[in-house]
Amino acid sequence: MIAGVGIDLVAVARVTRLLNRHGQRFVDRCFSPDEIVRGQDPEHLAGLLAAKEAAFKALAAPTPSGIGWRSLAILHAPGSGRPALVFRGRAREVAEKRHIVQAHLSISHQAGTAVAVVILEAGSA
Repeated sequence: MIAGVGIDLVAVARVTRLLNRHGQRFVDRCFSPDEIVRGQDPEHLAGLLAAKEAAFKALAAPTPSGIGWRSLAILHAPGSGRPALVFRGRAREVAEKRHIVQAHLSISHQAGTAVAVVILEAGSA
């Protein structure tokens, strides 16, 4: 059963501005070290941010609910590069409470914009 759907767009220029203004503080606040294996390319980071925002929406849990940026991780499968959404800490608690058993994630980039879609599936309670 579909438990949540989220979509988000992030302008690469916005991420570039955040990197220029805040540098490593921005990266450390929003991303875990295992997400930055591709470096600090603004297009890549925009895709990760879009995916996290889409996940917040799919969970119906805006950041004030206690789910921080680093409670969601976007990891890529070796070889294929397929993105996967990983719940950690408070995000994991919310996902378990909602009986989330599967998260589907797609990320794309075009014309200076990154877009991500998250679909969450729930099992029986």
